[in-house]
Amino acid sequence: MTRNLMVLIAAGGSAGLLAGAYLFQLLGYPPCAMCLWQRWPHVAAIVIGLIALRMPGRFMPLLGALAAATTSGIGFFHTGVEKDWWEGPSSCSGGGSLEGLSGADLLTITGPRVVMCDQVSWEFLTLSMASWNALASLALVVFWIMAVRLSGGSTKAGSSRTV
Repeated sequence: MTRNLMVLIAAGGSAGLLAGAYLFQLLGYPPCAMCLWQRWPHVAAIVIGLIALRMPGRFMPLLGALAAATTSGIGFFHTGVEKDWWEGPSSCSGGGSLEGLSGADLLTITGPRVVMCDQVSWEFLTLSMASWNALASLALVVFWIMAVRLSGGSTKAGSSRTV
């Protein structure tokens, strides 16, 4: 196993999860605000992975691990909101806010669909999309950490060791 293989697996995993999210959206499961929040760290992990393939050292894989841990944390928080373990943002859970919607939007079938963060729209084996993202992203953290470990020595400027 090489550092770049671990980077490819980790960044590719984020790309796969992001593609899955968009596939679900295409299939008629629009994302809530917290679902969208979980996507941004995946985008960051993909970009970080591309840079890490060209840039030796531990720094980029560490950033990749941070990005994967961030989306995992948001996913676990979102799971807690869905299961009523704690409150979510008032803008997308509980009573919610209809701010920004006109009366016509509320009376029409074709108006924007309000997706609440505390409602599970799809689940498999009793786990929601947010839960699956949290678990899969946590696994990606492991691959990023493996890439860090395989990066070898120092990341200091002027190091004589090549990676």
